[in-house]
Amino acid sequence: MTEDFDVHAFQRQVIAEFRENEGKLSGMFEGWSLAVLTTTGAKTGLRRESVLGYLEIDGKAVVVASAMGAPKNPDWCHNIRHDPIVTVETGNETYTAIAALPSGAERDELFRKVVEQDPGYGDYQARTTRVIPVVVLHRTDRVNGMGDWLKGVHDWLRDELAELGKQADALVDGTAAKIERTPPDLGHEMRTHCLSFCTALKRHHTGEDAATFPMLARQFPALAPALTELGQQHEVVARLQDEIQRLVDGYEPGKSDPVRLRDRLGALAAELERHFDYEERTIVTALNALAEAPSFA
Repeated sequence: MTEDFDVHAFQRQVIAEFRENEGKLSGMFEGWSLAVLTTTGAKTGLRRESVLGYLEIDGKAVVVASAMGAPKNPDWCHNIRHDPIVTVETGNETYTAIAALPSGAERDELFRKVVEQDPGYGDYQARTTRVIPVVVLHRTDRVNGMGDWLKGVHDWLRDELAELGKQADALVDGTAAKIERTPPDLGHEMRTHCLSFCTALKRHHTGEDAATFPMLARQFPALAPALTELGQQHEVVARLQDEIQRLVDGYEPGKSDPVRLRDRLGALAAELERHFDYEERTIVTALNALAEAPSFA
């Protein structure tokens, strides 16, 4: 290529032909399996289009950030480290995906399979000292995915906390008095309900901290700041839980302050709603793309 060769103009020409001919190209790209990948510019926020080799490995769509063995990763790879949501055009269909960047042994095994399909990628790796990223494009149109299941868990926890709030209201406005004259009193019922709720919430957050968040961090570097924030929110929620558990366990009708209990439950509800809302906005799409909802049948 000459020094005055315009790479961007060439790409635009190839993309135009790709779209006009439903993914089929002539000349040097004739017979190749290609896709147009649209990312969001990390600095500009603008849509950026790239024509890439498109492979299917173990039923997953894969593109490789080879840049023909150049010493630096291509711009599109840099973009997905900041925003992993992409658009994929294959000629036959267009779909939205979330781009994962496997690392370590997972990346190495995937790259081995890439080279089995197309040995040219092995030649590109031999030209550079950088480890060429392999990118898995997970479709976001999964039905009944893990992210939707997570929202269902959140809704159940919301309902359980709302019921605790109603019980606290009854203690404050005096409507619990009649119930408290016959066993089990409302205080006992509330302690049982609180134990169930707090145990479920703690188990849910422990599972996220130990497994879900590390898995997402490995696959989607762009989610790292959000995952850190979610972990910090877990700590705030845990402190509120412990305080509420102490208040409920120590509640004595006529002696304890039901207003304080109700107010701290309100604080927990507000904190959890902020947490659930943020979590659903940031990781549900990634979870839906990675896995189906658990089956307990």
